[in-house]
Amino acid sequence: MRAVIADTGPLNYLILIDQIDLLPHLFEAVVIPEAVSAELAAGKAPQIVRDWIEAPPDWLLIKPTPAPIDLSPILDAGEQAAIGLALDLKIDLLIMDERAGVKAARAKGLRVVGTLGVLDQAAAVGLIDLPQALARLTATNFRVGWQLIEMLLAKYPTQP
Repeated sequence: MRAVIADTGPLNYLILIDQIDLLPHLFEAVVIPEAVSAELAAGKAPQIVRDWIEAPPDWLLIKPTPAPIDLSPILDAGEQAAIGLALDLKIDLLIMDERAGVKAARAKGLRVVGTLGVLDQAAAVGLIDLPQALARLTATNFRVGWQLIEMLLAKYPTQP
């Protein structure tokens, strides 16, 4: 197990599908910058997400947003802050879905896993029913190709 920095998107989706408590089982520390906390609390976030961040769990560490770094101007504040915090704290693993953010993080030498990667890791150690979690995820506005969903489902065939 290791520490991880999380961006807004994956936290949002894990909350929406009631799988947010997977994170402390998969990582020894889950850290977010204040900018990500602010995005989760913003009025456009679903109420369940705003309620969750209003009383965050003990396992979530919220750190000050680091000074801006030279990243792509198309990244939002949470993505920039997550990458900056990972670099500042020397935590080389990020949970992030946004393609531009993933590309920028990898360019800085960081490893990235997305929402699907978290669910994959959880399924690998028997923490979740992957088909059920994926069904809930695809019922949200999460965007993913069906080939990737089918590939993940094929990794964990159901037992007769």
